[in-house]
Amino acid sequence: MMIKTLVSIAIIPIWTAVFLVGCVAYYLMLTLFGSKNIHGVSRMLARLFIFSGFQRFKVQGQVPDKKNGPYLYLFNHGSIFDPFMIIGAVPHYITGVGSKEQFTWPVWGSIAKKYGLISIERKKINSAVKSLSALEDAINNGISAAIAPEGTRTVTGKINEFKKGPFHVAFNTGVTIIPVALKGAYNAQNKNDWRINPGKIQTVFGSPIEKKDYEKMDIDTLSNRVKREIQKMIDN
Repeated sequence: MMIKTLVSIAIIPIWTAVFLVGCVAYYLMLTLFGSKNIHGVSRMLARLFIFSGFQRFKVQGQVPDKKNGPYLYLFNHGSIFDPFMIIGAVPHYITGVGSKEQFTWPVWGSIAKKYGLISIERKKINSAVKSLSALEDAINNGISAAIAPEGTRTVTGKINEFKKGPFHVAFNTGVTIIPVALKGAYNAQNKNDWRINPGKIQTVFGSPIEKKDYEKMDIDTLSNRVKREIQKMIDN
């Protein structure tokens, strides 16, 4: 435990410095060019933030082709590294939703707004429905999206119960669902521990679930299928 603490004390200043400098430069680029036009930069920075946290990063599975999209990427949520693991792996622009609190955080909140992330207030149903409706509009306009169906980071390392919202979005838009497993992220850093543990993290893309595959399912059946797919990829 002491070694992990000492390692983290050494890593965190490096990660923080890289993150702050990267965010300032990224904010300027977002202002000048817009997030949809600089996804290559977004992807590069996401990977830089991963590497500066002393994580080896690997992408596995068949990366979806943008021309066959849009897609709804559904992933397990366990770490602050998660958004970087998604952006760093997906080769095209995506939007998503983030808790309202994130938009008040220094630096990150400004980036989230400028990037085009959609704010969601989970505890207020009307507000959450409005946010998911905005996400549906984006998907209907050909923009892919990423959501963590758990709604918040796990505190146990196990996948939490899935919320229904993302699956309503799928049924309302007919979008192709891509299950995504984020492996190793919880061990790298989690909600219960401020420390960063150097190691290996992986983004694993599962097989697409198209509209024809789920249109006759109910929400619970689809949710359970996606959860099983993600768990299977984590276990392999």
